[in-house]
Amino acid sequence: MSDPLVRDALRLIHDIVIEAKGSALDREALRRVEQVLQRAMGPGVAAQLDTGYSRREATILFADLRGFSAIAVAYAPEVVLSVLSRYFGCLSEIAVDHYGTIDKFIGDAIMVVFYGEAAVQHDHARRAILCAVEMQMAMKELREKDRAQDLPEIFVGIGVSTGTVMAGLIGSRVYRAFTVIGEDVNLAARIEAFALRGQVLMSETTYEHCRGFVEAGEPMEVYVKGRSEELRIREALAIPELGKAVPRQEVRKGPRVEVDLPLQYQAVSGKAVEPLARTGRLHDVGYHGALAEFEAPLPAYSEIKLAFDLPGLNRRAQDIYARVVSIRKRHGRHLVGLEFTAVPADTAGEIRLFVQMCIQDKN
Repeated sequence: MSDPLVRDALRLIHDIVIEAKGSALDREALRRVEQVLQRAMGPGVAAQLDTGYSRREATILFADLRGFSAIAVAYAPEVVLSVLSRYFGCLSEIAVDHYGTIDKFIGDAIMVVFYGEAAVQHDHARRAILCAVEMQMAMKELREKDRAQDLPEIFVGIGVSTGTVMAGLIGSRVYRAFTVIGEDVNLAARIEAFALRGQVLMSETTYEHCRGFVEAGEPMEVYVKGRSEELRIREALAIPELGKAVPRQEVRKGPRVEVDLPLQYQAVSGKAVEPLARTGRLHDVGYHGALAEFEAPLPAYSEIKLAFDLPGLNRRAQDIYARVVSIRKRHGRHLVGLEFTAVPADTAGEIRLFVQMCIQDKN
């Protein structure tokens, strides 16, 4: 019940010790200090928490596993659970190392809260961004190990937002949990939905808190549900002073071949695939993405599910999920750059073979 408060106090004590002594407490010392703080959180504090909510400044981080649904279908349950446990275990340890509070697991996503303190202004936003960058670095290392063992590779998209939240207990005597609610919690989740695999996206408020600490991309304007005006977001690229950078995903530099193929696609809203199937045409296709033409416009960073035939292989590539990464208009139609976010393993192999066959046919 008091874990978030204890964790904040433990972080401040740890920082004071480092500043005074020049070295950090070891794990056993940290555990003993935490026990003292837990005992100090007596009945009076617990009763205060029971009475309502406190308003606090915080930075919220959402990290979502990309393409996990396709992996869950393609691999045995014990493999899926083992991989999921390792990835979530890694993300959790990094979050705790940066004094983040793991609020909850939501399906294949994790929500972490970094609480602010008046004495250390903007520290929570910097810890959250550093945590996000290190999460992506750790994911790259795990993927390299999994690739060597022929295990499914998992990518993560991360969204971060900073603002004022309401923190308190929600539930009843049967079950209750300490959590946070507020607009910036929702915004963090919306921003995460725009993140491509391997990306860290943050709100403009988070960026302002981290200006001079984080290297960021140019601002992007996106529409999010529940807001009438556009939201400005930025991509976090690196923490220069610490020599840490988000590993770049160079998937768009793979080979592409020109094609002229009909395709079918369905819009994806949240986790649901809309039943209405629309048509378009593929102009080029590669291992990890494609250029398609549609009559109707598609929002930037929206997700679709698509299917198309692979001539020469007598196969149909389907159950492919893709994110809209670029849009331009030509002769009244819309050219859309797509990055595949989830492809069944057998389909990925067939697309790779199809591209290689086309390359050879042209030479």
